Amino acid sequence: MSDNVANNTIVDYTPFGKLPDHLLVEIFVRVPISEWAQISCVRRQWANVVRGECLWQAALTRTYPCAHQTKRWPGPIPRGMSRRRYTALYVSKRIFALDGEMDEIVGHAYLFLKEQLEFSDMPPTSSILHGTIIDQFIACGKSRDIANELASQIWLAALDNLEDNEHTFLILKRLALEGDVFLPYPYTKSIKVQWKVFEKLFTDFRDCFSHVDYYDVLGCAKNKFQPIPSAWMGY
Repeated sequence: MSDNVANNTIVDYTPFGKLPDHLLVEIFVRVPISEWAQISCVRRQWANVVRGECLWQAALTRTYPCAHQTKRWPGPIPRGMSRRRYTALYVSKRIFALDGEMDEIVGHAYLFLKEQLEFSDMPPTSSILHGTIIDQFIACGKSRDIANELASQIWLAALDNLEDNEHTFLILKRLALEGDVFLPYPYTKSIKVQWKVFEKLFTDFRDCFSHVDYYDVLGCAKNKFQPIPSAWMGY
């Protein structure tokens, strides 16, 4: 007990513990972001700094110095605050290896889609999600063909990075069983996206199927693709 009191006294009364928020921001921004969660557990003040806009704005400026030059863009997917922008730029570099004026928008579109698929109990249909992403790129000046290609790349990356759990299985099964809803060009989902949905179901989630579900989804696959891989047929 005395040791705990002594430790708390050290944390509470060292000069470092009395630093104002703006100096803590200058210190924390030089620490790897992967360690911020641990830092936030030390003191309530530090947790508030880590959650605050100022620290993320500093990290955004430090890591992506050109980000402050980016103007707000039109379209259905918002830019968000500094933490959101930092994450969007991070995933656009790490997942898509992009470096240019569209990289942040691609990151935001990816986050939008992944969150809709992962955290929504009943996400919109894939055609609505796909159309939303395409509309975002068209609103930002991209041609319809390029918007369609970018949307397909985002779908493929999001599907590859979904967690392997029951929720993902149910979402993928729902996407596979969706009927072909007619939408005007360029909103038709690419064949690569549809193929990826079935591929993940029949490889990563084969053991999750009931006997009836398996043959229902296999029947949909046979209607969409000719031929289908023999690896998909082995229930």
